[in-house]
This record gives sequence, C-alpha cells and structure tokens, in this order.
Amino acid sequence: MSDLDFNADALDGFLAGHFGARAAMDIERIAGGQSNPTYFVTYGDHRMVLRKQPNGPILRGAHAVDREYRVLTALHPTGVPVPRPIRFHEDADVLGTPFYLMERVDGRVFSDCALPDADPAERKALWMGLADAMAAMHAVRPDEVGLGDFGRPGNYFERQIARWSRQWDESPSDPIPELDALAAWLRDNQPADDGAVSLAHGDFRMGNVIFHPTEPRVVAILDWELSTLGHPLADLGFCALAWHTAPDEYGGVLGRDLTALNLPDEAAFVDRYMAKNPAAGPLTTFHKAFALFRFSVIWVGIADRVRAGTAAGADATTHGDLARKLAIRGMEVVNGHHDT
Repeated sequence: MSDLDFNADALDGFLAGHFGARAAMDIERIAGGQSNPTYFVTYGDHRMVLRKQPNGPILRGAHAVDREYRVLTALHPTGVPVPRPIRFHEDADVLGTPFYLMERVDGRVFSDCALPDADPAERKALWMGLADAMAAMHAVRPDEVGLGDFGRPGNYFERQIARWSRQWDESPSDPIPELDALAAWLRDNQPADDGAVSLAHGDFRMGNVIFHPTEPRVVAILDWELSTLGHPLADLGFCALAWHTAPDEYGGVLGRDLTALNLPDEAAFVDRYMAKNPAAGPLTTFHKAFALFRFSVIWVGIADRVRAGTAAGADATTHGDLARKLAIRGMEVVNGHHDT
C-alpha cells in the first residue's frame, strides 16, 4: 500500500463505521491517466472501487467526484449499466479529499479499438454492444432522474466551441496551425441548435466501459468525470473517432483492414446507435470535426500541465504531438479525406 495518497488506517475506520464491523481490508491502486486517483478496495466480503480527488490544488470544477457519484445514483435504478453507488463522503477529514465508493463490476475492458484481446468472431458484436449502451444512456430524460440541473441545456456546441477555443488561445503551447483552422471551420459551419438534450458522458469510448465476462454486452459505463447535460451527437461523434484516428493515435482503427479483423465500419456502428435512438438526428462531419477539435485541445492542456509539472505522464512533447495529429485528423474529416 506504499503507493496510496491517503492514510489506509483512516479508510479502515471509515469502512468499519459504514459497514458496522471491522474486517480485513486490501487496497490496490489502479493505474490511471490524468483522471481521479482510483483504487480497488476489498473490505471483508465487500468488493468496491474508490475514487477520490487528487491531493493538492485543483482547477475549479475539475475532478468533481460529487458529480460522478450523483450520476451513478441517478442512473443505477434506470437500468443503464453503471456500478452501484455505495457512499459519498464530501469532507476531507478522512482521506484528505472528497471521495466515493461504488461496487466493483467484473468483466472485460478493451483499450484498443481493434479489440486484439477479443475473439475475432465477437468483435463486431462488442462494438454493437457499445452502441446499445450509449443509446440507453442518451434515452434517459435528465429531468426525470433528478439531473435536470446537471448542466445548461441548449446551444451546447456553441458554448463548447467557445470554451475550448478559449483554452487553446490561452495555452502557452507552440502554434498548431491545423488546430486554428479547425476552430475557424467549426465556428463557420456550426448547425442551428436542434434542442436535443441528453446526459452527455464526455469521454464515451471503448476503453471506458466494462463488458460482460462472456457476452458482448456492456455491464458498466465508467469515468463520468466530464459528464454534463449536452447533445447526444457529441458522445456519438467522439466514439466514432475510432475510425478517424490511427492505431498510435489513442488506439484508433484508421488504416486497418476492418474486414479481416471482423470489425464494423463507422456506418454500421452509427446505424446501430440510430436504430436505438433515432431522435438523436444524423451524425455529420461537423460532429466528428468538433470531437477531434475538443480532443486535440484536451491533449494541449495535458501537455501544458506536464510541462508545468502538475500532471503525471510522459513528456509534454509526446502529448503535444498527439494534439497536432488529432487536429490534422480533424481537417482531414473536414476535407473528406476519410469521411464515411
């Protein structure tokens, strides 16, 4: 337990108070990227996951574990596949930061969109299961589950383009002309707001779900840190980036032989989602370009934090290179080089 960023005895006492009896406790830190510190916690017969804020100063609104827990609490009774929430503790008196506990869900996680660790015969079905889970999440009406005030409804893309453009403009990173061009294209080609509002996950992708151990079915959607009220096509466009990014660009499948690997093409994935959630409207070049723009700026921000010494990970140059590659992919989508 040497890699913990909190006092294990304090957690032991907290769990004894919650469960009513002292039991054997085991803690294992889960390797994570830039997100909230996450741990497997076993306490007697209870198998849980603990997520907490990082220690030290954090940006306002970042690492909002209270929002994550609120989403789990709202969605769990609906049948949308999320872990069962157990307890949220908002004070810093126990672990030094707010934290929450949820049940640990067993299953399979695939970080590579080509699914090399899956049986080839199951790969298309796994992607269809991912589409089904996203459609189920978007079908939930936020105001009916207590999430009507979880974000600002309406004009989602206009506000998001302004937000991420501002972050890019304020970044000390080296210039990325492709990112400037992509931002300008998005501002000039933004569709009229169609009023669609759903719970937007913000990071919905193959690597952020757990599949059933033997079935191509999502049993848990993870990492709700960026969730808010938004447009369903923002999540769909982001998930579709798998077909517009290369294997060394966050595990995409661009350039791979989809037929030989028994992977669906983008159209088949989008069609499956639309069959379950036809009200979302058509996925267009704009939505995919926006997803690449946003993802590029996110990696700019990570590079900036690495350079400043406030984020873990590889060197800033690596992250900055990925930001530029994603911006280039965005302009390729805009110019129809591999749009589908």
